[in-house]
Amino acid sequence: MKIRVDVKPNSKVASIEPVEDHLVVRVKEPPTEGKANLAVLRAVAEYYRVAPSDVRLLSGLAARHKVVEVPDS
Repeated sequence: MKIRVDVKPNSKVASIEPVEDHLVVRVKEPPTEGKANLAVLRAVAEYYRVAPSDVRLLSGLAARHKVVEVPDS
């Protein structure tokens, strides 16, 4: 399933908040060298209880608005 994700990097507290039709993911990592992207993928994997290697970033590599794919459970 495809999920729209809004990313808030450099947050004090890491969290995931479901909002209407998307997720707001706050990560502590900075948006440099792909660190925030990796943290987002790990957080989404933990939220949906799947392996981090099963979560794929489909679009938004350098943007705050991303689309990730998670396998259907």
